[in-house]
Amino acid sequence: MIIGLDVGGTHADIVLLGPDGVRARAKVDTDPDDLGATLLEALDRVLHATEPAAVRRVVLSTTLTTNAVVGAGLSPVGMLVCAGPGVDPALYRTGEHYAVVSGAIDHRGREISPLDPAQIDACAERFAAAGIRYVGVVGKFSTRNPAHELGIAERIAERFERVFTGHRVSGQLNFPRRIATTHLAASVYPLHRNFYEAIAEALRTRGVSAPVHLLKADGGTLSLAASLDSPAETVLSGPAASVMGAIPVASPDEDVVVLDIGGTTTEIALLSGGSPLLEPLGITIGATRTLIRALLSRSIGVGGDSEVRCVEGKITIGPRRLGAPLARGGPALTPTDALIALGESERGDPQVAAAGVAELAAELGCEPAMAARAVIDHACRRIMAAVDGLVDQVNGSHVDTIHELLDGHRIRPARILVLGGPAESLAPHLARRSQLPVELVPDSGVANAIGAAMARPTDALSLIADTEQGWVSCSGSDRQWRCDRGYRREQALEQARALLFERLGPEAGTPELEVVEDLEFNIVRGFSTVGRNIRLTLQVKPGLLEPFTPEHAKVAAC
Repeated sequence: MIIGLDVGGTHADIVLLGPDGVRARAKVDTDPDDLGATLLEALDRVLHATEPAAVRRVVLSTTLTTNAVVGAGLSPVGMLVCAGPGVDPALYRTGEHYAVVSGAIDHRGREISPLDPAQIDACAERFAAAGIRYVGVVGKFSTRNPAHELGIAERIAERFERVFTGHRVSGQLNFPRRIATTHLAASVYPLHRNFYEAIAEALRTRGVSAPVHLLKADGGTLSLAASLDSPAETVLSGPAASVMGAIPVASPDEDVVVLDIGGTTTEIALLSGGSPLLEPLGITIGATRTLIRALLSRSIGVGGDSEVRCVEGKITIGPRRLGAPLARGGPALTPTDALIALGESERGDPQVAAAGVAELAAELGCEPAMAARAVIDHACRRIMAAVDGLVDQVNGSHVDTIHELLDGHRIRPARILVLGGPAESLAPHLARRSQLPVELVPDSGVANAIGAAMARPTDALSLIADTEQGWVSCSGSDRQWRCDRGYRREQALEQARALLFERLGPEAGTPELEVVEDLEFNIVRGFSTVGRNIRLTLQVKPGLLEPFTPEHAKVAAC
């Protein structure tokens, strides 16, 4: 048995999967002030007829960290940054509590100027006096040699609750993005820790002892414990769950659009040949450019519970969600109320929905039925315009999927796959306004939870060797070891594979690996070769743990 759980700001969707498919499913309201109660209710809804010991895996995705980033609900963070000559780290300031300290490592991992302990202590004292509890430490070339980051982190560790180092957050060289990513990781940590503790306590209370994983933005998973070191990886895990839930019904011979229509937003993604597209460098959240590897998706503020208003005689929808629909006790008219008033959804009081639509119709100067249809038409047109915009954007830029580089390939969607709570009611309307076939993903209301449940573990690892200096280091960890001048790329590749599989654990099986960086060049002094510099980056391709049965691949045309 596998449990998949997607915790959104509006609802938490949960499924229990067995060898024959979905055994139980549920959707419960999310209580952001008591996540433990939300999780317990969700677990009780699917485990009432199952022994907890039968559950062998639990995977969760969440939009809580994303909502916090977008809503500026993050904790203040202190940043200690060192770079040396050639660049001014002050250009990449992340906020008020940001300090540049002396000390530098060069591109080969050699120290060219030492740290100043007194300067580090003074910065730490200033942060602590300001009430800072979380700190990020980033050096420009820490991915080549993390000694300075480790030295700073060790020196200040006792003053703060948590210290994040840039080389562990990302093994990529982009200095500005690594600063931003480390700052993000430290900022979302307290929220993520609370989520972690709520998950652990809820599962303990219900007797579930299976390994627990969280879905990452790239569609892979990491263990719950490891997520405390990489909390930023869970940003945009909600959209990733939607994409993974659509993969089983995507053909390897076509491009498709995936729409996850939620209560507050609609997430849009693209699949090419059954494979999700990737952000080429890392996700951008607001104005923050990060190194977080993620599936490419876009979000618009149109959902089933979005606020509907009449402004200067015209309908506007979203981006705000004020609460539940009117028909379910909410404060404002929503697209869901329009569907209920038309008799196309049964989840609410039709008389209340009709009254709300009648008020809108009076403002528009039309019949209530026409007003209800106009609301739905406006929502569908907004969604389809966003789809067209994303396709045009992708076709005008560099495109990768999780399986290959699409060199020169233009995305030409053949159909639209729809999932999410309001999907079943809205899909026929989208079909009438689209030139493409529109199909419901099986179990569309909880397909995101299914996608999370079936996602396999992923990880990435960068290995750097300098045979002149006689050392090898591994990014994403603090591991370093000695090597001689006879050390070769083949040895490096074998060690990198072994370390990556060790980090993934036995549950991952034998996933497909890709080498995304493979560089080797001689180090020459005078007229002699004195060593080699070897750089390798390996990563696991996201995918599903095991194939679905034929029942999972059936879609419903709309």
